[in-house]
Amino acid sequence: MNEVLPPSRRPGIRAAMFVDFDNVFTGLQALDPLAAKRFAEDPKHWADALSAGGSGEDARRFLIRNCYLNPVVYSKYRTYWTRAGFRVIDCPSLTQRGKSSTDINLVLDAMDALSGNVGIEEFFIASADADFTSLIQRFRAADRMTTVIAAGAVAFAYREMADHVVESHDFVAILNGSTVEPVRAVAAGKQQAVPPAGKVKTKSASPAIREVLEFVRAAPGPVNGAMVAHRALTAEPSLKTDWAGWGKFGTWVSQIGQGVEYSPAQGGWVWDAKRFSSEDLPAPADLQPRIEEQVTRVTDVPALSAAQFRQMFHAMAARLREHPLNRTELSRMVRDDCVNAGQPVSRNAVSFVLQGLAYVNFPLTDEATAEGLAAAWTANVEELCRVALLEFDAAEKLAVRRWASGGLLDT
Repeated sequence: MNEVLPPSRRPGIRAAMFVDFDNVFTGLQALDPLAAKRFAEDPKHWADALSAGGSGEDARRFLIRNCYLNPVVYSKYRTYWTRAGFRVIDCPSLTQRGKSSTDINLVLDAMDALSGNVGIEEFFIASADADFTSLIQRFRAADRMTTVIAAGAVAFAYREMADHVVESHDFVAILNGSTVEPVRAVAAGKQQAVPPAGKVKTKSASPAIREVLEFVRAAPGPVNGAMVAHRALTAEPSLKTDWAGWGKFGTWVSQIGQGVEYSPAQGGWVWDAKRFSSEDLPAPADLQPRIEEQVTRVTDVPALSAAQFRQMFHAMAARLREHPLNRTELSRMVRDDCVNAGQPVSRNAVSFVLQGLAYVNFPLTDEATAEGLAAAWTANVEELCRVALLEFDAAEKLAVRRWASGGLLDT
């Protein structure tokens, strides 16, 4: 007989995954209906992608794969999950308001796993529901790694307690078959992204790298990352799939070398290390007033200026008038339009705004106006501030409204 190794000697990180199906599926439908369909009908694909954190000890073995769903609404997806090796737990509605029993069932099973003798090292919670913040705190207190898979806005406290958050746009990329940076656990109790195994660094002969080098070396100071990314994609459009295997712009530009430095601070900046340093980056106080800084720090609202928000809403309305777009295409085009207009914003910022518009049920149709988009987004920002318990006086509320709306609501 083959020798059975004790759990501590088996290769790979021992992990457990708990999926709040209703929360994730609903969030994905608002972001990308095709990604939502792939999430529901092909769970093996994305679960395997998350398992492959690397090779050897860096790979994951999901000893527990639980899916919690409302059988009245989503029973047609059960077969896909059981076939993918998930244990499906039916969580029907227990109240007249439709609140299901997912939360309590998920928490009880997760606590059983935490106290079990298998020794789960890493817990994955697929849900943007901040009700699980206390559960994440228990994992952290027990010195276990935690990863949140989000398909919607993630509350600040929930995000901060987790060791890593798989953001909505990254999860959508996995579901749509794009390469993203794998999540890799490290001994220091943190997590970092590493280049996909087998990927080769971008060659110096790349047109995009030549464009970036020329642009950054001629710039009078550090350059906004969104503007550099736009120049790189213009020179080499194929990079938009997965940045030559590096997953994200920040990782791709960081490996160029040749005196090019990158910082993700304040939305991302790139500079020529021979002439500048991180000390030359604009101070946060120079970018936004105090009240807006407080909002962005507590709610994760993008740290953009009023002018950038205004340009984003105008670009969004113009694109929607041309023809219907899914959110992935719209975020890319609006990002490019803002860069061309001299108000560069990151694609993540545009995606965050689109996500906020989805939460207030604003229809993205050809009838949308810049003012309507601004009003809906501002309502979302005000609600985020309320949930975060931010208290403002009348003047501060007006300042937040003018900032978030880009001044489009002043009339």
